[in-house]
This record gives sequence, structure tokens and C-alpha cells, in this order.
Amino acid sequence: MKEKRISFCQGKGSLTHNNRLFIADNVDRSHIKDNITFIREDIGYVYEHLFAESTRRYNARQKRNDRKIHCSYYESLFHRKPTNSVVTAADKRKSFYEDVVQIGRKEDSGVDTEDAQLVATCLKEYMAGYQQRNPNFVVFNAVLHMDEATPHLHIDYIPVGHYKRGQDTQNGIAQALKEMGFGSGKDAIARWRKSEIEVLNQICFAHGIRPLEPEKSRGSMSIKEYKEARQEADKLKAENVQLKSENEGISRELATTKAMLEKANKKKVQLVDIENIVVKPTIFGNRVTLDKNDYDKLQALAEKEVVSVKQTRKLTATNQQLSKENAELKSTINQQAAELAEYKKPATISVKTLMKSAKETSEKERLRSDLQKAKSFISANGLTEEFHKYKSNTKNHELE
Repeated sequence: MKEKRISFCQGKGSLTHNNRLFIADNVDRSHIKDNITFIREDIGYVYEHLFAESTRRYNARQKRNDRKIHCSYYESLFHRKPTNSVVTAADKRKSFYEDVVQIGRKEDSGVDTEDAQLVATCLKEYMAGYQQRNPNFVVFNAVLHMDEATPHLHIDYIPVGHYKRGQDTQNGIAQALKEMGFGSGKDAIARWRKSEIEVLNQICFAHGIRPLEPEKSRGSMSIKEYKEARQEADKLKAENVQLKSENEGISRELATTKAMLEKANKKKVQLVDIENIVVKPTIFGNRVTLDKNDYDKLQALAEKEVVSVKQTRKLTATNQQLSKENAELKSTINQQAAELAEYKKPATISVKTLMKSAKETSEKERLRSDLQKAKSFISANGLTEEFHKYKSNTKNHELE
């Protein structure tokens, strides 16, 4: 008996894709003719057929005009004209729901394999009893695709529930599941899926196929399972970010360590080469013999070590000399800074003194010039004798 994996999950809900009004790149155009359409009705027409009479009954009971529905039931829920894609209302109701059902994978049940028709037969049989099993899921579009990688079904339906309050017939998946006997609560949809998968399993067994456990997607998980899986995924994502950060840090440290090791390996003596040298005892006391190659190798290593020691000593001496010069330079700079601080104030006083002295010198030069001019004037006018008499009298007067 052949084993095949069953897939039963919630689809995106695109009638344009399902009915090939738009042909995607993954569609094999040569196989479009092999597709099977079980039912194809306009969603607007189906809504009118399902809910128009109920809407009229609801409006007839309303005494206030503002409580009446003045448009189609579809427009009252989704505030737009009917469309080929799923629309979600404010209260989370969807304009329609879609299930995608598949048996096998591309490798064992692809459209070009010998089992393609076998799984197609199983899917057609499953679809044949779908509406009867699920009277509250009104199927308005159902297609078997044979033009993609693997045969699969797209089943689009509107869930219909009946209520005692408000409009008596409405789009309501929870009520629809309850009326079909799957109870209420968040696990009702999971119970329904389990029931449908069991039907599909029985059909597969009847055709020589052992169905494997269906792969879970968001559509086939319960709310609890999905939340737990989502939390675990978020946790793993956070841990991945942290590990990535830590890995980057480790990589940087590794690169630094590697560079240091490479630098060290260039300088250190190759001890492995020394350890590989074979030493043989001789009869001459503590002396030993070596092979010529080992001797040459040991001599070369010794010479390298001597050079290394000399370079180290030279660098050490140079470093000590530079340190000494640096200390002396610092001392000189500090001394010059102190001297500069001492000279700043006296320098200011000296400048003031020089300015005063220069001013006094200038005044003396002016008086000397004036005196010379006066003497020249006295001499030129023959007043020298009178000037001396005046000068002599003034001096005697000062002495008295």
C-alpha cells in the first residue's frame, strides 16, 4: 500500500486565481484543460439567495428606520460591493472561507507522475460528499487543479448560521459549526477538520493509499496550538538574534587572537623542529652525536635565537634611552614653563618703566632744543651781555 502525506489547510481565498481569471507563473497552461470545476457561482448572487429574505424579515420587524438595512446584506457587513477575494468585516467575519486539500507531494503524486490520476480520483470522491456532510457550509466555488505541481482542491464556502435575535440567518462560522454538531468554542473548527480528514483517510484506504499524518499549518492548528507555536517561534527568533550578536563578538575575538598567534609564531623558535632532532650518545663522556641535517638545523635555530636576543637587547636599550631623554625633556619643559611664569610679571614692569623713561627723555630733548633756539635768538640780536647781567642778577636774588 502506498503512503502519501495529506494536506488540509485554510487557503487565501482568491476566486480570480482558482477560476484562472489570472494565470500565475507556476501554472502549466497546457494542463489548464485538465482542471475540473465542480461548482462556480457568483458570490453576490449567492449572498442574495442566502440572506435577502432574512434581511427583509429583519427590516419588517424594525420600528425605527435607522435600524433597518438599506443595502444588500453583503454591503451591510463589508461596506463594499461583492468581490472575488476574501474580505474581513469589523467583527472578524469573512466574506467566504477556503480549504485547500491535497494528497501526496510533487515527488510521489505530481501531475506528471503515474499516481496523479489516483489522487485526483480520491479528491473527486471527497468533494462529491462535501456539501452533504457540511450543510451549513454553502459551497459556491470548488475546483480541482491539475495544472500546478500536484493535484489539489480549492473549496470556497459561506458559513450559514441561524439566530433567534437580530437577523435570523447570517454569515456565522461558529454558529454553523455548532449546528453541524461540532460544538462551540475555539476547538470547534479543529474538531470539524479532524472529522473531514478522517473521511479523506477512508477514501485513500479504499484506493490503496495509506495516508500519513497531515502536515500542520496555521489553518489546521487550534488557537492554543498556534499561539504556543508562535510564542516558541518568537522566542527562538530572539535567541537567534542574541546568538548572532554573540557570534559576531566571538568572531572578532577569534580574529584578534589569530592575528596575535600569527605574530607570535613568526617570532618564537620552532620548538617542534628541535624536538624532532635525534640525539645519540657517544663513548666520549657526556658528548652526543647529531646528523648533519639536524646539526645544521640546530645551528640555524641557535643563530636565529642569538639574533633575536641581540635585537631584544638593542630595542630594550633604545627604549631605555628614549625614556631617559623623554624624562629630561619633560624636566626641561617644566623648568622653562616655571621661568616663563616668573618673567611674565617683571617684563610688564620693565615695559612701563621704559615708556616713562622714554617720555622723560623726549621732554628733555624738547627743552634743550628750545634753549638752543633762545641762545641763538639772543646772540643774533646782540643781547648776550644783557642776558648775562640778567642771569647774574637772578642768581644773586636766589641766594639772598
